[in-house]
Amino acid sequence: MFGLGTSHKFQLYAHPTDMRKSFDSLCGLVSDDLSQSPMDGTVYIFINKTRNKAKLLHWQSGGFVLYYKRLESGTFELPLYENTVGSLRLSYSQLILLIDGIAITNITRKKRYEKIP
Repeated sequence: MFGLGTSHKFQLYAHPTDMRKSFDSLCGLVSDDLSQSPMDGTVYIFINKTRNKAKLLHWQSGGFVLYYKRLESGTFELPLYENTVGSLRLSYSQLILLIDGIAITNITRKKRYEKIP
């Protein structure tokens, strides 16, 4: 079950990641490279160099959840970004498009009402 939704925050790690890394190593990337807490509820997205594998690391109450997707053909289309950034903020819609293989570089979002807390 894909237990993620619009209430979550998503961060795409901007550098290629070794997919042999698991919970502890990915947490190390978040805390060391991004200077963020992996237990803050944000979903951290990692993509490998060939862009055919993705891991999502998410803290839920009581422990970490790791989602893993391997493409049998094709690659994940990543948004354009500068090499100096550590991570990119994605919306839930952008995450779904990324996972489904739709390029999110030239998509424009129409203005919608959004209640600000």
